[in-house]
Amino acid sequence: MTTQPVRGDHEPVTTSGAIALVNLSAQIDGLAAQVQRGDSATPFAVAQQAVLVDLLTLRGHLLGRVADYGHAARLAERLVCDAPEDSIALLARARSRATLHLFAEAMADLDAAGRAGAAQATLDGERAAILQAVGCYAEALSLLRKAAPHQSDFTMLSALAVLHAERGGTDEAEPVFHEAQRSYRGVSPFPLAQLDFRRGAMWMREGDLAAARAWFEAARRRVPGYAPATGHLAEVDLLLEDPEAAVARLRALVETSDDPEYASHLALALRVAGRHQEARQWRDRAAQRYDELVLRHPEAYADHAADFWLMVGADVGRGLQLALQTLVMRQTTRSYALVRRAAFAASHQPTHVTP
Repeated sequence: MTTQPVRGDHEPVTTSGAIALVNLSAQIDGLAAQVQRGDSATPFAVAQQAVLVDLLTLRGHLLGRVADYGHAARLAERLVCDAPEDSIALLARARSRATLHLFAEAMADLDAAGRAGAAQATLDGERAAILQAVGCYAEALSLLRKAAPHQSDFTMLSALAVLHAERGGTDEAEPVFHEAQRSYRGVSPFPLAQLDFRRGAMWMREGDLAAARAWFEAARRRVPGYAPATGHLAEVDLLLEDPEAAVARLRALVETSDDPEYASHLALALRVAGRHQEARQWRDRAAQRYDELVLRHPEAYADHAADFWLMVGADVGRGLQLALQTLVMRQTTRSYALVRRAAFAASHQPTHVTP
């Protein structure tokens, strides 16, 4: 069963995505200025900084800015240093750490936040997201159900839809995605765009490129600068044998994003289009950036770097090494699949015999 986006009476009305992005950056700049001027340890300042951490993380996701994730992580670390027993500070650092896949450290922060008085429903929701990320779906579902009475319908239904989608329950997920959208009562386009994106990712995993494209396009209509949706649309273009369309999308994206995934995909699209010299330039740029990120944030980027070396970088040995590194850090379905793919590629490399 596939469902295409339709606009009806239940379609939520939100702020323009372009305006919302401008406002997001203005809010970040304004908060950063206030934080710099104030006493960082007061309860009000702690709350401000926690909001700033979350806003930086949101912009990092929407625009594909790894630098924003790094900024958020540094700010969260300083925040907990200044207020080590403040539950708001600990929750902010937990979310920042989870974004960079430091899941054990994030769980430790949640435990500390609980001891500092954080609401149990909040802790359950945060723990569920982490358990879901490491493939513990049954445990995550149990916590989501426990937290549900204390959350908005949209928050609960969105989390449940994504959980069903990631565990492969497409038939279960699709109606929940629909109900989540119907339940939205906010004016920001960001939560709905993220929901559309996750819905598209589900259909892409299922191999339904038409449905995937429709939902990625829906996400981009809500937020025109949404980097992950643009990147996945380029992947769909490539799968549908339209490399020039993929190149056009990705050229604009690599000018605003510092995530090497998009440079890597541009290199692949250019290679498929027969433009090998340009492809090598972007391949080298992606390789350099992945090397930097694997050193700085291995938990978050080793698996993406492994994909790069297997597909674009043409270094199967390096791809296998990074895939195994990922598996040590995180025993998920994706990690095992990545290792199997890398091992298969390594076993089928041509053997060179010296005469």
